[in-house]
Amino acid sequence: MEDWIDYYDSTHTIYASKLHRDLHFQVIARDIIGYISSPDAVVLDYACGEALSAARVAEACGKLYLAEPAPGVRGRLIARFAPNTKIRVRSLDDLPKMEEKSVDLVVMNSVAQYMTPGELDSALAVIRRLLKPSGRLVLGDILRPEVGMIRDVIALLRFALTHGFLRDALIGLISTALSDYRQMLSRIGLQRYSETEMIAKLAAGGFTASREHFNIGYNPWRMTFVARHAF
Repeated sequence: MEDWIDYYDSTHTIYASKLHRDLHFQVIARDIIGYISSPDAVVLDYACGEALSAARVAEACGKLYLAEPAPGVRGRLIARFAPNTKIRVRSLDDLPKMEEKSVDLVVMNSVAQYMTPGELDSALAVIRRLLKPSGRLVLGDILRPEVGMIRDVIALLRFALTHGFLRDALIGLISTALSDYRQMLSRIGLQRYSETEMIAKLAAGGFTASREHFNIGYNPWRMTFVARHAF
C-alpha cells in the first residue's frame, strides 16, 4: 500500500477536472450519509483521501473521524476542517489507540484494491475492535475479477456526460494512460475480489456480511458490502 500512499500524496492527475473531483466527493458523502443511522453516531472514514465533502457527513452524525495514511493529505484535512468541532483527523497508526467499541459506523471506500490481502486483514482486525457490538462496516468500491478497466471508463464517461465535464474526462483518460498511475497499475496492479471471496474474507475477520444492491459512488460495476460483528 505504501506506493499508492506516496502516489496519492503527490500532485497526481487522477481527476479529470476540479468539477470531477468535487462531484466525486459529493457523491461519496451522500452515500455515506445514507448509512448513518443516528444523528449521534460516531463515524470513521478509513483512508478517506481529501474528503472534500466531509462537513456534510459531519452534519449528519455526532462525530466524524477522518483517518488518512498520506501525511500531506492529512495535513490538508487538518487545515481544512480545523474549525469544525465534529471532525477529528487521525493517521491509521492512531486507530489502534482509540477506545475499543467506540464507533458506530466505519466506511472503507475505494481502499481495499490498494491493499494486499494481509494488509486488509490487519485493517479489518483494527476496525472490528473499534466497532460497537451494534456497529457496521461499509466496505465500498470493491473491484470484481471479471470486470475490466473498460467498465471503469464507461462509468466515468457516463458520470461526466451527466454532469457536464465529458471533454475534460476524455482528456483526462488520455493523460491517465500516459501517467505514473498507469505505470503503477502495470507494476503493482489492483486487488480484486468476487462476492464470495469478500464475504469469506470478512467472515475470517469476525464479520457477517452481505452485498448491497448499489455501490458507493458512481461505478455500478463495483461492489459494496455491509458487515457486522459475528457473535
